[in-house]
Amino acid sequence: MTVLLPQGWKPPIGYANGIAVEPGRIVFIAGQVGWDAAQVFRSPELVPQFEQALENVLAVLAEAGGRPEHICRMTVYCIDKPAYLAARAELGGVWRRLMGRHFPAMSMIFVADLLDHPGKVELEATAVIPAAVNA
Repeated sequence: MTVLLPQGWKPPIGYANGIAVEPGRIVFIAGQVGWDAAQVFRSPELVPQFEQALENVLAVLAEAGGRPEHICRMTVYCIDKPAYLAARAELGGVWRRLMGRHFPAMSMIFVADLLDHPGKVELEATAVIPAAVNA
């Protein structure tokens, strides 16, 4: 996996502008909200929901034999921009604990609502598990 940063561009913080990967097994992970395996929200708050949603993404990826560093793209949908901005440091801590220093190509999109109430955040991802891992 190669992080793409055009010459002269300022490095992004917390994401990559682009990722190039070698052929491998492509895994598409549907939007995951902050509920547990029983589809129960344990908290109405953004940070615990983000943590659970990211854990859910990683659980689906693990089912395919993948690891966090195989994620090459992630889209985050959030219904509460002020809460997100206020919690950036705490969210960063959750990210580092679960993802380390791996930052895929990402988009952050603020939306009016999510299907699953009282969901505040939803994460979807694409991963490429290198062919050597699949062998």
